[in-house]
Amino acid sequence: MIVTRGLTKRYGPLLVVDQVDLDVREGDRYGFLGPNGSGKTTVVRMLLGLVYATSGDITVLGQPVPKQVGKVLPSIGSLVEGPSAYGHLSGRANLALMDAAGKSGARRTRRSRIAATLDRVGLGGIDNRPVKRYSLGMRQRLGLAAALLRTPKLLILDEPTNGLDPQGIREIRDLLIELNAAGTTVFLSSHQLSEVEQLCTRVGIVDRGRLVRQDDLETLRALTGRSIVRTPDADRARELLDGQIELAQAGRLVIADADTAALNSRLVAHGVRVTGIEAERRSLEDVVLSVTGSGSDRVDVQDGDRP
Repeated sequence: MIVTRGLTKRYGPLLVVDQVDLDVREGDRYGFLGPNGSGKTTVVRMLLGLVYATSGDITVLGQPVPKQVGKVLPSIGSLVEGPSAYGHLSGRANLALMDAAGKSGARRTRRSRIAATLDRVGLGGIDNRPVKRYSLGMRQRLGLAAALLRTPKLLILDEPTNGLDPQGIREIRDLLIELNAAGTTVFLSSHQLSEVEQLCTRVGIVDRGRLVRQDDLETLRALTGRSIVRTPDADRARELLDGQIELAQAGRLVIADADTAALNSRLVAHGVRVTGIEAERRSLEDVVLSVTGSGSDRVDVQDGDRP
């Protein structure tokens, strides 16, 4: 669905995107993850032909971009750097203009299609107030509605849950999973670890313009060789497993033993109540921190600079 080779973008002497090789497969929910300023939005804009690459190749839906971008745009829904809209018009009026310009469907069905799309993104009951009076979350929902008007084969989204409350984030996540199950490939750029971890099946991690890791989420979140046990009998468990417990906190024990079945049997046989047991996996946060630089916007005082 999306393939890039050696994708690079410079603005004068500034290297923003550095030799990025993306591989987004049909049916993926692909999370393009990295801190703000890491080059994610620039990559997204190049995928859509909005910015030209300095060097490298881009193929989207089997066509070279930007040369043949006009052939693939009708099959792509996108939301980049926040939704664009005419602020003095209502949400419905904006969608009607977009639908007409994009030739998304027959004019006679436009009103019903717009209404159905607004329902899907949680704006079904919206009134006729102008978009300039929308909250940020409402604008994001409207932008997603615009992306869905064409029933796209591919969704390219840049921070789509920006401005949404937790309930709204969950609703959009559920919608994207539903669309993906129906055949839409999702490419989502985000700096939110939890958003990517809960939604995506494949992940690309970018750091300072370079793609530093790309793999299936399950592969990235490999087993650590430890087990997590929850028990109200933590003291008894510690006596039994002396030397194997690496962390104990409020009835949650991290144990240096990967065999959860045997571990559970041993604990129960010695009268330890086990309320939960699972093999520990690396978190996506652990993976990101292991393959990126500091990625921090801290500015610490250096020696000699203190007042």
